[in-house]
Amino acid sequence: MALLALLACATPSVAQQAFTSGPPAQRAFEEITVTARKQEQRAFDVPLSLSVLRGEGLDRLRASGMDIRFLTNRAPSLQVESGSGRVSPRFYIRGLGNTDFDMNASQPVSVMLDGIPLENPFLKGIPIFDVERVEVLRGPQGTLFGRNTPGGILKFESALPTWDLEGYSRLSYGRFNGVNFEGAVSGPLIPSVPAARASLLVQRRDDWVDNSFTDEDDAFAGYREVAGRVQFLWTPVENFFGRFKVQVRDFDGDARMFRANVVRQGRSDLGPGFRRDKVWLDGKNSQTLGEHGFSAEMQYTLGDSRLISLTGGEWLDSFSRGDVDGGFGAVWSPPSGPGLIPFPSETADGVSALRQLTQEVRLESTAWQRLDWRVGFFYFHEDMEAEGFSYDTLAGNEQNGYIRQQQRTEAWAVFGAATLTLTEKLEVAAGIRVSEDDKRFKAERLVSPIGSGPLGPLRTTARALVPSWDLSLRYQVTPGMQPYVRVASSFRAPSVQGRLLFSDEVSVADTEDIISVETGLKLRLWQQRLHLDVAAYHFWMHDQQLTAAGGGTNAIRLLNAERTIGRGVEAEGSLNLGYGLRLTAGMSYNYTRLDDSDLAVQPFGSPCTAGPARRSSRHGLYRRQPFAPGAALDRQRQPELYAAAARRLGAAVLDRLGVPQPHQLFSVRVARVP
Repeated sequence: MALLALLACATPSVAQQAFTSGPPAQRAFEEITVTARKQEQRAFDVPLSLSVLRGEGLDRLRASGMDIRFLTNRAPSLQVESGSGRVSPRFYIRGLGNTDFDMNASQPVSVMLDGIPLENPFLKGIPIFDVERVEVLRGPQGTLFGRNTPGGILKFESALPTWDLEGYSRLSYGRFNGVNFEGAVSGPLIPSVPAARASLLVQRRDDWVDNSFTDEDDAFAGYREVAGRVQFLWTPVENFFGRFKVQVRDFDGDARMFRANVVRQGRSDLGPGFRRDKVWLDGKNSQTLGEHGFSAEMQYTLGDSRLISLTGGEWLDSFSRGDVDGGFGAVWSPPSGPGLIPFPSETADGVSALRQLTQEVRLESTAWQRLDWRVGFFYFHEDMEAEGFSYDTLAGNEQNGYIRQQQRTEAWAVFGAATLTLTEKLEVAAGIRVSEDDKRFKAERLVSPIGSGPLGPLRTTARALVPSWDLSLRYQVTPGMQPYVRVASSFRAPSVQGRLLFSDEVSVADTEDIISVETGLKLRLWQQRLHLDVAAYHFWMHDQQLTAAGGGTNAIRLLNAERTIGRGVEAEGSLNLGYGLRLTAGMSYNYTRLDDSDLAVQPFGSPCTAGPARRSSRHGLYRRQPFAPGAALDRQRQPELYAAAARRLGAAVLDRLGVPQPHQLFSVRVARVP
C-alpha cells in the first residue's frame, strides 16, 4: 500500500489557493487563512510545517467517492490506510502511527472536526463533504491540542452558513453503479440574525467481487453511505457569535476482505491465484455503522479579550464481521484453499455503544499588539462498550465465542500560550499544557472458541499526568521570506487492550512522549506567483506504544519500545504561470528507527511500521474554457510516479492491482465556475 501511495496525485497547501488564469499581472496566489494555533492567521505566518487542502482541488480529490483514505499522500509525510474498509482508518504523519485494529485503539495522530477531537478510531472515519478546508499540522501539537498528538493533527473545517442564499450539488456515476451525490443549501432564516446550512452526502456502489467458493457473482465490496449535517449561525448582538451543529451518518456495506496466501515470502509479486474481483471465502462478511453528534461554539467579546466555549458530543455503534483466514476449509478438513489454511478463523467486532463528550473554555486576546495570548481548560469524557465474536465456519458459521469490553476515560487539561512581537520582523511564541488522563477498563470472556472456558471480569486502570510545551521563533527576512525554528513536545495517553477470545491477559501500554526540533523556510516569490515551503525535523520519542501480533501464543498485545528516533525533510510548492497553467509538487523523506534491544522480536534499528520513508507527488493543471463560458477542463498526469512503482513491483503486478497506467491518469471535468 505504501508503494501504491506513490501513485497518488497530491495537491499540497500552496496548491489549494485561489488563482487567476488571466494575464501575468493577475497570476498571484491568494494567501489562505488557517487556525493551526487556534486563531486565524495566514499560513505563511505560522511557524510550523502544515498543508491545507481546499476548494476545487479538494473537490477533485473526492470525486471518485473514496472514503477518508483519499488523503493518502495528498500532503507531505501523510499516510492513511485501513484494515477495516471504509471505517476505522489509521493515520501516519512523519512515520508515526498505530497499526492496532482494536475497537479502542489510540493513535498518535489526532483528528478534529470543527474543533472537536474525534478519539475513537471509528469516529475518525467521518465522511468528508461540504468542508471549507482540511489542515494537516505536522509534528507535536501538545500545547494547544493536547493528548494523542505526537505525530500531528488533521483538522476538518466545515463550510459555514452564509447570509446570502446559495447552494450547490454534485452528482457522479461510475463503474458498478457507483453513485456519489453531494449538495448543500445555505442562507438566512431571519435577515442579519440567524443563518442556516444543510448538507447531504449519498454514496453507493454495487457488489463487484465474486465468491468463487460459492459460485456467487458480485457477492462482496458494495456499500451505501448516507451522511448529513445541519448548522445554525446566530449573532443576536454585535459582540456574540454562536454556531450550532448536528450531524448523522449511516453506513451499510462489507468489511475488508482477507485473501489467503496472496503474499509470497521473499517475493515482491503476488500469488498466481490473485484477482481483484475474486475471492474464495466460506465465511460471512458484513459491516454497519451509525453515528450522530452535535457541537456548539459560542464566542463573546469582552473589550480586548474574547471568551470562547466549545462543546461537543458524539454517539456511535458499529459491527464488522469477516472471514479472517481468507479462504475456505482447513488443511485437516478438506477441501481447503487457496494454499495452506491451517485452521478456520471467522470473527466479528462491534461497538455496541460509544459516547464521547468534550468541553473547552478559553480566554484570548483580540487586540493584536506586541503580545497575543490565550489560556484555557479542556475536559474529555468517553464511555465505550464493545463486543467480540467468534464463529465456527465449518459448523455452519455458528457463533462459538463471545467477549465484552468496557472502557471509561476521563481527561482534563489546562493550557496557556503567548506570542510576543519583539521587533517588526522578529516574533517568539511559547506555550505550556498540563494534562491528566484516567482510563478504567474491564473485559470478560463469556464463551471461549477454543474450550478454555469463561474468564473474568478482568479490571485494570491506566493514569498519566503529563506536561507539554512548545517554543518557536519566526523572523521576517523580507516580506516574502520567513525562516522559523520550533521545539515542541507531546504525548499519547496510556492504552489498554483486552482481546480475550484467544488470550487470557489484558495488556497496558504506558504513556509515550516525544520532543521534536523543526526548522523551516517559507517563501512567497515572483509577485506571489511562486509559493514554496521547506522544513527539516528531528524527534526523540520514549516508550512508543506498539502492537505485537502473533508470536508463540498467537495473541495481540500492547508494549512499549524504549526509544524511537526520527528525522526527515518536507517540501511543497506551487507555481502559477498564468493563462490557465498551474504546477504543484510535494515531497517528504521520513526516517524512523526503533531502539530497544529487549523486545522479543529484536526490532533494534527497524523502522516504524506502515510509514513509508519516501513520498513524492507532482500535479499539473491546465485550465481553460473551451466549451462555453463557465466550463472548465482539467487534466492530470504523473508518469514518473507510475514508473517508480513499476520498477519496484513490476508493471504486471500494478495492472493486477487495478492501478491505471500513465496514459489513463487524467480526468475531464465540466462544471460551472464563478
